[in-house]
Amino acid sequence: MTTGPSQNWKKWVSIALALPLAIDLGLAIYLWQGGHGNPREIRAQISRLETQSKLLRADVARGQKIKDSLPEAGQDAQSFYEDSFLDSSTGYSRIESDLGAIAAQAGVRTSGFAFKQKATKEPGVTQISVTTALDADYPAVIKFIDGIERSKNFYLLDRMEITSVSTGGLRLELELHAFFRT
Repeated sequence: MTTGPSQNWKKWVSIALALPLAIDLGLAIYLWQGGHGNPREIRAQISRLETQSKLLRADVARGQKIKDSLPEAGQDAQSFYEDSFLDSSTGYSRIESDLGAIAAQAGVRTSGFAFKQKATKEPGVTQISVTTALDADYPAVIKFIDGIERSKNFYLLDRMEITSVSTGGLRLELELHAFFRT
């Protein structure tokens, strides 16, 4: 029997189909052998994955705790805003009477208070710069500063200069910041 062109064609098609099948079989064997790694390495990898999983669960728990505390933090911020920032309609007189009372209680003499208003980036908040000069001895200056720290009103001490005066006392020049709600 002679082999004609149809026989050669069938032979080439069989080879063309067998070749990808052999490559697939070789890759399957290679992957199957690679999947059976060293048991110690597999246990170490499982241990690393378990540790990573625990850390991720702890991060999620911390995030949830923060999320749950946000309403309370918002209420605290609102309470601080309402309790510590003076109402702009009565703020100047309240600062002057508060600082005057602190000065009288500490036994310092003040030259009065100068105010300067400055807008802030925060809506509804105005910054007030308060400057004054005080004459007193050292213990009275400490009492005055302590009185500012303990005041119900919120003050930020921005600048403080102490110099001695010829009468033997001290001159204290202060710049404080207070904030008004508008």
